[in-house]
Amino acid sequence: MNDTVVARPCWTILAQKAEDKIALIQNEMMLARQRLQSLQTSEQRIQKMYDEYRDGLTQSDTQSMGMREAMNQRQFMSQLLSLMQRVKTDILYTENAIIGIKEQLIVQERERIKMQTLADQNAMAVQREENKKDQRRMDALGVMQFNLKPQA
Repeated sequence: MNDTVVARPCWTILAQKAEDKIALIQNEMMLARQRLQSLQTSEQRIQKMYDEYRDGLTQSDTQSMGMREAMNQRQFMSQLLSLMQRVKTDILYTENAIIGIKEQLIVQERERIKMQTLADQNAMAVQREENKKDQRRMDALGVMQFNLKPQA
């Protein structure tokens, strides 16, 4: 009867795969956060530009501005507002994507912990079995030495 416990590399391999997936998810998270930062910067720039044009339009009301120029400025401000709305939508989409990525990361981290635990348990079982074998060998050697001693 062969009751030896064999180290199973599958648990270590699965734990490594889980760690690789975590690294990919963390990279995806980093890219999403960079995109969010970029979108927030764009939103601030557009808001600043809109405010400058709005201030320019109210100041030029006191000065005489041509009708065509005023229409062009208002149309440009309208385009800025629609662009700002699009950026806000993209920000919300990116924030939701980050939440989804965080959930994926949590699930994958649980999977990694599970695989690592199984790998550790397997390594401990192999070590216990090796310790038992060593103890049996030491016991057998001790009995043999005892039996070989001259009985006085």
